[in-house]
Formats: sequence, structure tokens, C-alpha cells
Amino acid sequence: MQKGILVVLSGFSGSGKGTVIQELLNRYPNRYALSVSATTRQPRGTEQDGREYFFKTREEFEKMIEKNELIEYALYVENYYGTPKAYVKDRLEAGFDVILEIEIQGALKIKEMFPDTLFLFLTPPDAGTLKQRLTGRGTDAADVVEARLLRASEEACGVDAYDYLIVNDRLEQCVEEVHSIITNEHRKVSRNRGFMNKMKEELKSFSEGE
Repeated sequence: MQKGILVVLSGFSGSGKGTVIQELLNRYPNRYALSVSATTRQPRGTEQDGREYFFKTREEFEKMIEKNELIEYALYVENYYGTPKAYVKDRLEAGFDVILEIEIQGALKIKEMFPDTLFLFLTPPDAGTLKQRLTGRGTDAADVVEARLLRASEEACGVDAYDYLIVNDRLEQCVEEVHSIITNEHRKVSRNRGFMNKMKEELKSFSEGE
């Protein structure tokens, strides 16, 4: 069984990351696993603990940091977000491609620790659409929307660290583009060293007359 690929999907708040990931999970349930992040922010709408996020108090989150139970963590708009280790490792070994939906600070930490991770950045087609999506969902106060737009301006400067930029204009096309990129990543020679080493040994035995 080929080990799964760790995939980091980042994007501006309001770019549609959650929707794209949910579509991937619905269409390919035996292929993808979503790493559920821990956060200190309050649940929105119908969000449930352990499904969208592990909702933690600030004290609980900081204890996780102390115990080294997170792959990465970052402070974003006054709340902590982080990726628990155990679930990610188990799913990768089981052959699932594990998607981490994390913001850019956390992604850069992952890049240092796991350089073979696939990094994807999702964006709406233009800044006007981003603002419209943030205000249109009606879950954040005006000052929070303003903070998210300011943060997006800062995040735009870090996109060069990613492998692929994906524009989320039409959902159907965006989901299939993400799936295609991840599928092609499995074919990289660098991810198939074991297969090629086995092939080399078999070919060597032919040349030796075995």
C-alpha cells in the first residue's frame, strides 16, 4: 500500500476552503481524510466539537503546546489554531491523503518540518469577490471582516511558498482541479523510490542471466 500524501490547503478567509474540502470528502470518501484542527475560537452556527474543529479553551490549547501534541499551531485574529499529530500519522499510514486546512503561518511551519508536503493555495477570482463573500455569510461583525481583509493582504505576500495556486470561481471545476493535482503528485518519481529500486533490482537480475 502506498503511503498517503500530506496536503496543506490554505487560502484567504472566504475563499471557500471548507466547501472544496467537503466536496472532495463526499466524492472520494476512500481517498481523502481531513485533519480536524484544534482552535480556541467559538463555534459558528451548527459546528460541532470533533467534527469541524476540536474547540478548546486557551488554557487547554496551551497545554497541548506544552505536551508537544501539535504538528503546528499559530495565532490568527486573536485565536489559536493547530493540527493534532496522532490522527494525521495514522491516516497517512493507512493510505489516505490527509488534507490540512490551515492558514499560512502554520503552513510555513509544516514546510520546515515536512518538506515533501503538497502545498495548495485557494483564492477567489478577485479581491471584490473576497470582500463580498466575507460580508455575505453574515457570521462575523464588521470589525472582524475588516481584520480578515487586512490579514488577507498580508497573506498574499506569502503565496510564493506554495506549490499551486487555485482560483475558486466555479466550485465543480475547482474541486476536480484540486483532485487532479493531488493524483498527479502520487506519480512523481521522488514519491516512488521504493517501486523504482525494486524495478532496478529485477532488471539487474535479468542482465546477470538469472
